[in-house]
Amino acid sequence: MGLFGKQEPVDWLIVGLGNPGEEYACTRHNAGFRVIAELADEAGARFWKSSCGAKVAYGHLAGQSVLLAMPQSFMNASGGPVAKLVREYGVKPDHLIVIHDELDIEQGTIRVKFGGGHAGHNGLRSICDKLCTRDWYRVRIGIGRPPGRMAVSDYVLRCPRGEEDDLFAQAVHRGAEAVPYLMEHGLAKTQSRFNG
Repeated sequence: MGLFGKQEPVDWLIVGLGNPGEEYACTRHNAGFRVIAELADEAGARFWKSSCGAKVAYGHLAGQSVLLAMPQSFMNASGGPVAKLVREYGVKPDHLIVIHDELDIEQGTIRVKFGGGHAGHNGLRSICDKLCTRDWYRVRIGIGRPPGRMAVSDYVLRCPRGEEDDLFAQAVHRGAEAVPYLMEHGLAKTQSRFNG
């Protein structure tokens, strides 16, 4: 049995990474969850349900069926729910888009790519391990590096304030624009438009 009684096939699986719980909702590490929330409005996805260890909702973007997902396993164990969703809904890795925060990208900007490593991002590392492939799309939401000697863990688990919050919201919105554009126009055109 699938999410809606009878299994519904989907063209794309779109996963936003983050940590569950209100205490994490506004943090930089929850950039993926924030993008999924914006996409849900555009996709007409209003019926959320638990499936494969994630909150999921079905909708349409760029004329294609999508399953929006937010793993509820905490960031470092994201791979388990993602791998289960890929199997459950018969999605090939080249139709998986993972949205996540990225320290090495300037605040307020995004980058889109296919494949590559995890660059120390524990959520991506978990997905690579569980899928046994790195060949899937990533929409990387730039959060910049922590100031001074602040620990990375403290930085990503804090809520941005003032101008930094504005830049964060800007990057989240750009990420939400990039996903359907990628589905419709492919990687090269998406990189040309959004990776500037």
